[in-house]
Amino acid sequence: MVLKTDAVHICANRSDAEKCRGGVIGHGDCGDKKMGTYTFERPLIRGTMIKRNSQFTATVEVNGEQLVAHIPTTNRIGDVENKNIPCLLSWHDDPKRKLKYDIEAVLLSDDDNWIGINQILSNRLVEYFFETHQLNRIAAEFAAIQREVKLGISKLDFKVGDTYLEVKTPLTTINVKYGANIKTLPPKPFSSTDRMVKHVNELAGSLQEHERAVFLQVFQYRITERKERLRSTHYEEVSRTIREAAHKGVEFWEIQMDFRPEGVSLWSVEKSADL
Repeated sequence: MVLKTDAVHICANRSDAEKCRGGVIGHGDCGDKKMGTYTFERPLIRGTMIKRNSQFTATVEVNGEQLVAHIPTTNRIGDVENKNIPCLLSWHDDPKRKLKYDIEAVLLSDDDNWIGINQILSNRLVEYFFETHQLNRIAAEFAAIQREVKLGISKLDFKVGDTYLEVKTPLTTINVKYGANIKTLPPKPFSSTDRMVKHVNELAGSLQEHERAVFLQVFQYRITERKERLRSTHYEEVSRTIREAAHKGVEFWEIQMDFRPEGVSLWSVEKSADL
């Protein structure tokens, strides 16, 4: 299922994107919009993912030393072989943690288009971009941003004013042109989670007249090559659910980001025009 989109690009080119990266609040001027960058508490550390050991861990090399790092997603990362891939890591000085490093992003292209893979970070980024009114096209008028809001039998990620919002960070298909050294693997069947179908159905079925519902896909990178989405074993069911939800009024949006070792900037806001 390929989505056609009507995109509004926040930063039209690289030089504009550079202007948008500032301090912790760090507003820069990008056209007629004041922008802000989500800045990490400390810059991420560059390393290399030597190999993926399991769903949750990988061997990485940092400054010539090999160690084990946590992978903050259980999903596959595209169709690439997880060996000898440049990565960005966060370090955590928490005595309760067994592993001190998290892999936050990987580089699969020949440019500096880092791909963020931490799905928990997506919610922090979305909240920040709403707080700094960079997502006004999705929801501009709100008095509060609520997290983990119950709707029907589900808990959704956000309620922004009267807008219910569920966030997904798709990683099974990576929409960038792979670099020359990236090795791909044959696609393997995978199952879409029942959680996604349940949340889309809740969004569609529980709307009141004064409320909106948004299903938001978050790409922690800049899309440079649109690829056909890898189909799951439940593709037909998911596709039908999405079409029915759109007919009932659920809006489908996506945002792209510019991921750097120092922080993350919003790159574009898109509304799906064809499901």
